[in-house]
Amino acid sequence: MNTMTLWHITHAEFAALACAALLVGFSKTAVSGANTVSLAVFAAVLPARASTGVLLPVLIAGDLLAVATYRRYAHWPTLGRLFPAVAAGVVVGTLFLMWADDGVVRTSIGAILLLMAAITVWRRRTEDTAPEPDAVTTRAGRVKARSYGVLGGFTTMVANAGGPVMSMYLLSAGFRKLGFLGTSAFFFLIVNVAKVPFSVGLGLIDGRSLLLDAALVVFVVPGALFGKWAVSRINQRLFEQLVIAATVVGGVQLLLR
Repeated sequence: MNTMTLWHITHAEFAALACAALLVGFSKTAVSGANTVSLAVFAAVLPARASTGVLLPVLIAGDLLAVATYRRYAHWPTLGRLFPAVAAGVVVGTLFLMWADDGVVRTSIGAILLLMAAITVWRRRTEDTAPEPDAVTTRAGRVKARSYGVLGGFTTMVANAGGPVMSMYLLSAGFRKLGFLGTSAFFFLIVNVAKVPFSVGLGLIDGRSLLLDAALVVFVVPGALFGKWAVSRINQRLFEQLVIAATVVGGVQLLLR
């Protein structure tokens, strides 16, 4: 990517990126997966491939804040089952990015966003019948973990959009709010940090993109603090409806560009 294009953004575009960074912080400490809206904003303002590299350090900053907030509630056996499949998905996503041009990546991100919106709708309709957490130890549970892991690894590498996939998996596995937030916090911190060498090797992260990140990370902190305050007060069903609508709009916009 030509990182000089990152500096040809208007004040309005930077404000949009700042709002997206604010939402990243909120999603990490309140509603995991809500940052698909941030993904759409970054991909709309910046070149599609470049947007994934700029967004990644912003996500890691949010992950660090989430881990600091919910570290006591992580369920490590679940993480251990997920990581091998996620690693395979990340490798597949890296290979995809090696040959995909900007147009293909933009279309893929749009399609992934629409897929994530559909997954979220399906999750909300089935979450009331979620199994107990120990169901993930069965053979069917292990197969499900591997399937979600590969899809989550691919979507997080290609579009930083693994949140809704993992949200659906953790809820379907019977996790309650704090266990959900603690497990997803460590999951995405580890996965996103592991993606950094791949993104650097693909030319998606360099000194110029990190300077833009330094300006945007400032906005992650208030979003995370607000998320921590709101997590016990938020009407999540209404918020998810808004997130789904915004995700669909963002996905369609990218597909039509």
